Amino acid sequence: MRLDKFLKVSRLIKRRTVANEACDAGRVLVNGTVAKASVKVKVGDIIEIQFGGKAVKVEVMDLQDTTKKEEAKELFRYL
Repeated sequence: MRLDKFLKVSRLIKRRTVANEACDAGRVLVNGTVAKASVKVKVGDIIEIQFGGKAVKVEVMDLQDTTKKEEAKELFRYL
């Protein structure tokens, strides 16, 4: 699954266009490397997102094309 789609489906970032912009600005790391929006995400990958002054670090637990709001938290776990 593409990184920008995962960020949207998991609700780490609300909109896919915002996820694309964050990736283009170099604020998203996958396994310690700056990632483009088209990077393929796998279960077990570590994603780090820079939101202004704070960083969010998560591990991918599951991949789904769509999900309900309540189930979105099950796609990742905070580190």
